[in-house]
Amino acid sequence: QAQLVESGGGSVQTGGSLRLSCAVSGLTLADYYMGWFRQAPGKEREAISCISRSGQNTYYIDAIKGRFSISRDNAGNTVHLQMARLGPEDTDKYYCATDPGSCGPAWMNSGRYIVWGQGTQVTVSS
Repeated sequence: QAQLVESGGGSVQTGGSLRLSCAVSGLTLADYYMGWFRQAPGKEREAISCISRSGQNTYYIDAIKGRFSISRDNAGNTVHLQMARLGPEDTDKYYCATDPGSCGPAWMNSGRYIVWGQGTQVTVSS
């Protein structure tokens, strides 16, 4: 059974950095596109990044471009989200998920993802 487990969240001050990890088990990571989402209480889950199976192609929403970087280690069964220059607006619970089928235009549709992690909380204080 496929399982995703996020880690690396925490509390930082504005301008700080965090590196989130998503440990994957029960499937061959290299066969799947991966996405990162975030969600605040009472708000819809928001897609923020997608990475192709090889890791060669990455996609970001405008709000995080230039600050966040998604990467993957298929041999190590891990996907990462490096976050820098964090601000209070980045305070959310962050989730990894698979598989949107591609990182094409529909990658931001959460309904395309079938396996989700439990999330890791990121809190940025001003």
